Amino acid sequence: MSLSKPIYSLVGIYLEQLFNHPVRTKSITSSILAGSANYTAQRIAGQKVNQESVIAYSLFGLIFGGTVPHYFYRTVERLFNHDMKFRRFFQFLSERLVFAPFYQLLSLYFLSIFEMNSHEVAVANLKKLYWPLLRTNWQYLSIPVFLNMAFVPPMLRTVTMSIVSFIWVVYMARRRRRLQEKSTGDSDKKGNQ
Repeated sequence: MSLSKPIYSLVGIYLEQLFNHPVRTKSITSSILAGSANYTAQRIAGQKVNQESVIAYSLFGLIFGGTVPHYFYRTVERLFNHDMKFRRFFQFLSERLVFAPFYQLLSLYFLSIFEMNSHEVAVANLKKLYWPLLRTNWQYLSIPVFLNMAFVPPMLRTVTMSIVSFIWVVYMARRRRRLQEKSTGDSDKKGNQ
């Protein structure tokens, strides 16, 4: 019983911050979760932790992870008003067909840039990973997105998807790391020939 009081207090403080400062709170939450997910992916892979990559994911979460989803969900709520038939379905479709492709592109490009890669390398990584990751996103994240749109209050949607995105970021970080290792291995083979 004594442990639950501090937890309720922290949740209350968090919800108060979320209500009073939604973008800042969502951005900080997204930053912490994205950096933690990247760290987790590296640890699962048994690698030495690449701090630059953890910082890149945290920076992306801070700059884009709270703001872009916040304004997207807000806009979708306004566009599809309460009187509209199949409102949640249209919100879901807009998330899957507009937001997910845009956000996937944004994340792949800027994560590469934040890891100090050149524009050319970022675009090359984007070309290799965009479609496979987007298809996987549609395949595995559509049900959580639908449940989020249907049952979670608008104020909590970004935070809820940030928590779901923790798993997605672990997957995406591992996939990006494999691509980088493969391209490094391929360039080493060409250099040795």
